[in-house]
Amino acid sequence: MTTGAGPVIKAARVTPILIWDPPLLNLVGVHQPYTPRLIVEVESESGVVGVGETYGDTAYLEIAHALAATLPGRPLASMNELGRRPSGMEDRRLGGEDEQDKSGFRGVLTTSKLHASVVSAFEVACLDALGKESGLPVHALLGGKVRDRVDYSGYLFYRWAVHPGDDVPSDDWGSALDPAGVVEQARRFDAAYGSRSFKLKGGVFPPDQEVAAIRALREAFPDRPLRLDPNGSWSVETSVRVAQELDGVLEYLEDPTLGTSAMAEVHRRTGLPLATNMCVTSFDEVPEAFAADAVQVVLSDHHFWGGLLATRDLAALCRVYDVGVSMHSNTHLGISLAAMTHVAATVPELRYACDTHRPWQTEDVVTLPHTFADGAIEVSDAPGLGIDLDRDALERLHRRWLDSDVRDRDDVGAMRAAVPGYQRPAFPKW
Repeated sequence: MTTGAGPVIKAARVTPILIWDPPLLNLVGVHQPYTPRLIVEVESESGVVGVGETYGDTAYLEIAHALAATLPGRPLASMNELGRRPSGMEDRRLGGEDEQDKSGFRGVLTTSKLHASVVSAFEVACLDALGKESGLPVHALLGGKVRDRVDYSGYLFYRWAVHPGDDVPSDDWGSALDPAGVVEQARRFDAAYGSRSFKLKGGVFPPDQEVAAIRALREAFPDRPLRLDPNGSWSVETSVRVAQELDGVLEYLEDPTLGTSAMAEVHRRTGLPLATNMCVTSFDEVPEAFAADAVQVVLSDHHFWGGLLATRDLAALCRVYDVGVSMHSNTHLGISLAAMTHVAATVPELRYACDTHRPWQTEDVVTLPHTFADGAIEVSDAPGLGIDLDRDALERLHRRWLDSDVRDRDDVGAMRAAVPGYQRPAFPKW
């Protein structure tokens, strides 16, 4: 069925799943063995199905079920309607003053941020279905690609070799707990994926140890851009010291400290470009940060901002204010990677390689996982996202969710399972 606005939505489905996650360390703990994701399907009256993906924690799932129920009968193309908060939903802070989003580390969690992350999955699914209906790739629906390949940085983590406990999956990457381990991990990224730049997730060890790891990477890869992301775990003074020590080594330092004013002070005192996916993660946070010159690179993330169209709006704002654009990544599967690649292909202002958690996520719900060559992914010209849903895999990972009591990401709890009595650290850590 079609209307004057094009194909109409017949049904919308949400499927929570659990995927395996390696023991990657961060500022608050360790990734748990399984983490929730949410797969969205939007089906048109003609039987075409589009897919999207987002966080699968309980709060997101509840919003997704409610939103899915409102979609049948709407035109596929009415994506502006998706972003409107339901009447009666006031934007409010969730948790205490220092309660950070446990899924994406994007600053203080609010109801509007939850809603935007759910909307993003439905918007991607609608674009995928609309592309399949029209025979056009998603990047064409966004205005057309400006590049044929999207560069992705090798995302390095301190990590354990295996999760503690019995009957948990494992991989063959081994541990990385010192500079030598980090460099070895980077060498494997280089050999297997051709990574042309590297980002290290910091905030795990004292800053001097992480500075040593960056210097070891610079020695091993003298010409590769390097980044360090301690997720706001340092004080202003520590951030200034590290920025001065790594001046000329890093292409940018990501979220060294928490808060717009603190970030602005670090940049003012050091001149080092600062990137963020923590203090600028919604449009109402843009004016203060840009006016204070607190960030020089915004790490866009369509899950944060409410979809691919909003990501393009963000890029336009950054162009006006001469702020750089790259792309943040969290634990994602092939649907989100395809969406990231399509929108990145349409943003002229993309000055840096994007982040991606591949290859850490080895399970997927698409039939043909993406292939990296020289650290990049070719932009698909196939209709929609250019991917196919693997229904057997979807059912298997959904069954895991049904059979498990894991419903939310909890890095602190996962660390406590390995280290009894462990408590979430106070911030700044150093």
